[in-house]
Amino acid sequence: MKVLWAHGLEGSPDGSKPTWIIGNLGWDVISVDMSRRGWTIADQTKVVLDKISEVDDFDLIMGSSYGGLAVANAANELLDRDLKLVLMAPAFGLAENFQNIAGKEGLNQWKNNGFRPYFHHGLNKEIKLSWDFMVSAKKMSWPKMNHPTVIIHGISDEIVSIESSRKVVESNSNVELIEVDDGHRLGESLHFIPIAVEKVLSKK
Repeated sequence: MKVLWAHGLEGSPDGSKPTWIIGNLGWDVISVDMSRRGWTIADQTKVVLDKISEVDDFDLIMGSSYGGLAVANAANELLDRDLKLVLMAPAFGLAENFQNIAGKEGLNQWKNNGFRPYFHHGLNKEIKLSWDFMVSAKKMSWPKMNHPTVIIHGISDEIVSIESSRKVVESNSNVELIEVDDGHRLGESLHFIPIAVEKVLSKK
């Protein structure tokens, strides 16, 4: 099994999920360095598209959180491709999420300043998110799901509400949701990955 993997906003190409997949399932995982072009969802969608064009013989694409949203947006630009997606706690509703975090006053400051400081736990340092982060988020928070997709999402997700995935399933007939008793990192639910993959590969 050859998997294209897109990590989350604070993840890394060699993070816990791809490491678990390699170690426990023995699959070939091609990890994308998601922040190579920048931090906006548009930037990271382009990185996924670049990797899809570079590596053409994968069986499916997987993405976690922000990476899951980037994968969904990339697939939405490849309607002629026979793609299969497995998304883990995908960050649908990204714009609404950050609007809630920043608040009205914070959004105004972000727009006026042109950037917003954000502590990146993966890098253990503060980065600057440009206003373009919100501009692209407003356009790309709810991509149409045209390809067979299975989502794994925790009912206790404290970062991205499971309601976002439920909303996507309601409006897209080719998307299936596996709800698990877990939080955003899905550390206790990695064993659902082969189940999700089996499901999506059987879809036409």
